[in-house]
Amino acid sequence: MIGALIAKSKVTSSYDLLNSRDITKFLANWHDESTFVYPGSISASGEFKGKKAIEEWFQKLLDQFPTFKITPKNVCVKNVLDFVGTNVVTVEWVEENINKGGDKVQVGGVTIITLKFGKATHAKDYIFATDEELRKAWGE
Repeated sequence: MIGALIAKSKVTSSYDLLNSRDITKFLANWHDESTFVYPGSISASGEFKGKKAIEEWFQKLLDQFPTFKITPKNVCVKNVLDFVGTNVVTVEWVEENINKGGDKVQVGGVTIITLKFGKATHAKDYIFATDEELRKAWGE
């Protein structure tokens, strides 16, 4: 149970760091050789390997959305007893953003995060929006 509480706290505090646009502290929760996967077939889509590539992706996100807020709704932990090894955390979230063009954007999704010793090694987003909606949000 303690493992689940620690994992949930670590993940939700990471979302707070992203909301406050503190990329440096946000990335402190990722391993150097981690991977992030963003879905779809837009310019922001793809698999990003290594902390530098992930930093560039999240900076692009914050540049595109001057007003950015992501709110975790449900956080589920695979192994509730493990707090020092590998674990998987699933986060259902909602974003309420305004892009550079002034458009309000609301999307929901789920991110599955693999943690090793409390840091993300792999994260993959599943977004509840069409490519057309994502293109509009990203200004494409």
